[in-house]
Amino acid sequence: MLKINQLNKSYPIGDSSLHVLKGIDLAVEEGEMVAIMGSSGSGKSTLLNIIGMLDEADSGEYILDGLPISNLTEKKAAVYRNKFLGFIFQSFNLINYKNAAENVALPLYYQGIKRKERQEMAMFHLGKVGLADWAGHLPKELSGGQKQRVAIARALAADPKLLLADEPTGALDTKTSHEIMAFIQQLNDEGKTILMVTHEEDIANMCKRIIRLKDGVIMEDVKVKQDRASQYV
Repeated sequence: MLKINQLNKSYPIGDSSLHVLKGIDLAVEEGEMVAIMGSSGSGKSTLLNIIGMLDEADSGEYILDGLPISNLTEKKAAVYRNKFLGFIFQSFNLINYKNAAENVALPLYYQGIKRKERQEMAMFHLGKVGLADWAGHLPKELSGGQKQRVAIARALAADPKLLLADEPTGALDTKTSHEIMAFIQQLNDEGKTILMVTHEEDIANMCKRIIRLKDGVIMEDVKVKQDRASQYV
């Protein structure tokens, strides 16, 4: 599904540079649910951004679903993101002036899917996250948990190969976090591959594998006995 070899990334700082990722090797199989952990500055967000084609490595190899990802134009990167990836963000990243259904339908618009079919697919995915009745509501009319469910529905709309979640529970209280994680675990149970950045140990333990980064290097990569979120809901 995803293979990374000797990935390096630096950022210029004044006259010098900061080496953020130092020869990362990583493989993720289809159907895995992986947490990436590390303190601030460890490189976890940079790694997720490169996997998400929002940033590009300086050197190394990145292969996604058998396709080499390198030297992409912004247009090509956008096409690949829409084809392969679904994103879930801590801040939800919903468009404030569009209702829930319109937000979910957005990736389908960029895929050239006709309006009627977009609406039907958006309603299907809102139903999947339990929010069909909230389709006409704007983000400001939704709770934090509901916003994240809309964001998950949007991420699922284009049927991505890989779900990337950046601190998906970071802006939520404990109860709502467990509800969202129970849903994300359900998606993984259904076969969706999920890669999640988190700084919370309890959330990481709800994944099946934990990768710990420190100073741009993988210090630990272990499979864990998954803690089921549903027992807390």
